[in-house]
Amino acid sequence: ATSVPQLIAYAETVGYAGYRGLSTAGPSLLAWGLATGSPFMNAGVTSITALMAKSDLDGESYVQENGEEAYVELVAAYSLWIGIASIVLALVGFGKLAQSVPKPVRSGFKWGCAVGVLVSALPNGLFAKGAKEVKSLVASDEFFGNIVNELKSKVPAATGAVNVTNNIFALTHPMNWAVDATILFVVGTWFVMNGKGLLPKFLPPGTEVIIVTAAATLYSMNFDYSGGVVGEIPAVDPDAGMKIGPITLPVELLDFQKVWNAPIVERFGGYPVLFVSASLFAAVNFLSIMGIASGFENEDGIAWSAPREMIAQGVACGAAAMVGSAPVSGSMSRSLVSRMTGTTSQLACMITALIWIFMLPYMSIMTPTPKAALSAVIVSAVVKGVCIPKDLLKLSGVDAVTGWLTGIITSVTSPTLGFGI
Repeated sequence: ATSVPQLIAYAETVGYAGYRGLSTAGPSLLAWGLATGSPFMNAGVTSITALMAKSDLDGESYVQENGEEAYVELVAAYSLWIGIASIVLALVGFGKLAQSVPKPVRSGFKWGCAVGVLVSALPNGLFAKGAKEVKSLVASDEFFGNIVNELKSKVPAATGAVNVTNNIFALTHPMNWAVDATILFVVGTWFVMNGKGLLPKFLPPGTEVIIVTAAATLYSMNFDYSGGVVGEIPAVDPDAGMKIGPITLPVELLDFQKVWNAPIVERFGGYPVLFVSASLFAAVNFLSIMGIASGFENEDGIAWSAPREMIAQGVACGAAAMVGSAPVSGSMSRSLVSRMTGTTSQLACMITALIWIFMLPYMSIMTPTPKAALSAVIVSAVVKGVCIPKDLLKLSGVDAVTGWLTGIITSVTSPTLGFGI
């Protein structure tokens, strides 16, 4: 239950309808459970993988030019390539090499990604029509519009800088904010960040997320809410899905031929660039998995295998491609909840995946959920780290320069490019 708002919110971050986050989460988690060696770790689309996929594919322009369905196939194709790259990197020993990435680079990259996640989420929290409204307002503003046009024409790789500029405009023009969306967003963000200290101790982590999402949904259902909502969640075709003996899993698989024929190679300008980008994505992905696994090893004494977990990442991304999901990685919050419940094997992960799959037909309850509440969930997870980057502030000398430079480049270009540089 604590994952549902995240799944919707991160789908919005990828650039397609929020309901797709619910309909595609189960298969990749099930595949992860079959391949991982960790009894606690959960995987799925995270704020970083969502942002990276959208940035690498230039998702907004692709949707405008080709439509959402075509974009889903493009995202699926990218997930497939990242899955392949993950397995190749694991076989050549990258899993162990990743553990030697310098801490300043990791810290800077983490901060740069957090900035990207923040600027992607803010528009839906403050404006009735989200990012589309912000872009329209920026285009009509002489000062900010000229800056964006200059960036796009002279530094096309600076997609992050464009988003940061749009958000500076958004924050400096509160007269354009949607009142009810802004109130839900601000109150929701505050409660998610502080709710743990206000709620009874016996409640599981993530309860504050459920409360904010449920309260915002009830408000949207009973009052004239003017902001954006998740929208209709299409019913699953009863004749579609994966059949396992007499059981049919309510999961709609994409046409593999369409995924394979998606213009992913053309989007990157050729196979070499595509494979390098997919490999960088896979490498960045693995940093999250490495951090989670190392934490569990230190705290719980659970040894882990870098090659195995990287192969698990590849298998899970391959399963994500089958249903049109963005690439997946280890999720810290979901893994901590899994550990808290006392799980002792990967079976818990697989059961969670099956619950997500079989509960999908009942997820229409999320249709009126305000996007402002989902933005609050995302922003609450990164805003403190953006404003007070403790890891970066601890650095000094050359390490500080390396860390901040990595962070700034990542935030003004894209996560994949920033890490690669």
